[in-house]
Amino acid sequence: MNRIIGPEATKSATTSPTNSGLEVKWLTVDEESAGQRLDNFLIRHLKGVPKTHVYRIIRSGEVRVNKGRASADSRIETGDVVRLPPLRISDKVAEKEARPAPGREFPLLLEDDALMAIDKPAGVAVHGGSGISFGVIEQLRQARPLAKLLELVHRLDRETSGILLVAKKRSALKHVQDQFRERETGKTYLALVQGSWPEKLKVIDNALHKFLLPDGERRVRVTSNEDPDGMRSISLVKVAERLAGCTLLEVTIKTGRTHQIRVHLASQGHPIAGDDKYGDFEWNKALQKQGLKRMFLHAWHLQFTHPATGKRVELTSNLPPELQLYVNHVKSKSTPPSV
Repeated sequence: MNRIIGPEATKSATTSPTNSGLEVKWLTVDEESAGQRLDNFLIRHLKGVPKTHVYRIIRSGEVRVNKGRASADSRIETGDVVRLPPLRISDKVAEKEARPAPGREFPLLLEDDALMAIDKPAGVAVHGGSGISFGVIEQLRQARPLAKLLELVHRLDRETSGILLVAKKRSALKHVQDQFRERETGKTYLALVQGSWPEKLKVIDNALHKFLLPDGERRVRVTSNEDPDGMRSISLVKVAERLAGCTLLEVTIKTGRTHQIRVHLASQGHPIAGDDKYGDFEWNKALQKQGLKRMFLHAWHLQFTHPATGKRVELTSNLPPELQLYVNHVKSKSTPPSV
């Protein structure tokens, strides 16, 4: 069953509390949205409305820009007024809007007018979806209702901790995402893997292919670089410290593929400690008994060029306490007692 409601974050000149979902809505374009295509602008604002429906109401002329018809590829400008008809969304989306994410702030590594760099804890998704009601970005938006824009620059897996960039301006979002795309950033992770990593193995250049399990869960596997369905993926590996039965690695990714580090390391016979998708499950059980309750993968170091100042920024996130405690535990077990 569907309900008729208006888009989020809109104001209507004719809306009343009793019929707020049944009226035409108007959006006024702000500076951060200027220059966008009309279709992209609407998709961002009309959460829960299928893209096919967004394009239909544009084609039919139900969407108006400054009282005139406009095409999907029209560019909107600051001050433009966009008319939207009443729109249907699913009960599931309506229920989600009625119960928004709880506001939450996260530890900050950097914040200015353009960007935020937060220290994301493990166990928190970066955004809602696939059975997850909300993530970091939804919680930040609830905690900062006056923020004009908060958008993820990149992503981290739910169980991965560490540096996560959030843009506060659309120009900053595009600038830094372009750097990621052009491999002009430096992203280095700390990963604890099973066994002794070969000193000579410093580059993993294996394509990755995404696929779905019968239950719909997403997985990734290594494939040939000649595979048309594979995406070339490059990871640079450096041994940070050798420990009893495991190795702490610094892994710098030159491409940002789904589960790249996890699959690359596991494909070499050295899965990440605590990885419940690609890891050694018996080893993981033993690690839990020793106190490691999560995957040992941490976004440790990030370099990028600041979109406003043009200066190179270097950020570091120290190992979270639970990972550092486990490293200390392994060291204490492998160090012979003093006589």
